[in-house]
Amino acid sequence: MAHFNTASSRTVGGLHSRVLNSVGADIVSGQLPPGFILNLDEMSAEFDVSRSVLRESIRVLQSLGLVEARQRVGTVVLPWDSWDLFSPQIIFWRGQGPGYYTQMRELLQLRLGIEPIAARLSAAHMTATERRAVCAAADTMDDANRSGDGKVFLEADVAFHTLVLRSSGNAVMAHFAGTVEAVLRTREQERRYTITTYTSPSVDRHHALAAALAESDADGAQRASYAILEATVKEFSTAPSETKDRVEADSPG
Repeated sequence: MAHFNTASSRTVGGLHSRVLNSVGADIVSGQLPPGFILNLDEMSAEFDVSRSVLRESIRVLQSLGLVEARQRVGTVVLPWDSWDLFSPQIIFWRGQGPGYYTQMRELLQLRLGIEPIAARLSAAHMTATERRAVCAAADTMDDANRSGDGKVFLEADVAFHTLVLRSSGNAVMAHFAGTVEAVLRTREQERRYTITTYTSPSVDRHHALAAALAESDADGAQRASYAILEATVKEFSTAPSETKDRVEADSPG
């Protein structure tokens, strides 16, 4: 019988959310391994919820590629290569578990190939209002860093990168902003939170990008965006090893 980590589930959203977050987090962490068959009767008893609540949660897990219903077998946990790794929900669950640093490295490497081009496009497409907003976000990051306010810093960082992606004039890049926001918010779970020894140089790089965007300097914006992400990739390349804490056989990365 499986024992679900009900303590880790978020209570916002009621019973459905509690079941979804607990089971999803257990799958992503490897506590429920690929091939495991979910027993709905056991789950109903453990979570003290109805079968209709369970079915609703299972449907969401299926849509994320975490489980699959099979005839004469039941609901089976799928391996990580079936998961929707761009889903903000899966990013949140991975960010809570042993794959945190691996996910950060993977998504930073992806962002390195996307965001500098988005910045280049935004230099040409941003409205005057958007240019002022991205400069204001950089200023807020600077103020929050000086005061040590990690929450304000995080919100400004999210706003900054969202503006760059959504102002690119490219619908796919704009959609990627949701993935970037989700991965940035996983840093709330990190012991160091968001204000670190790396933060002041990062703020300077964000100011450089904001200035290039304000001046419609496409080349400068692309260089500055690349510099932001390259430095962050290096930061996470020197992060603590998680090898001994990870589920080796079936975790992504």
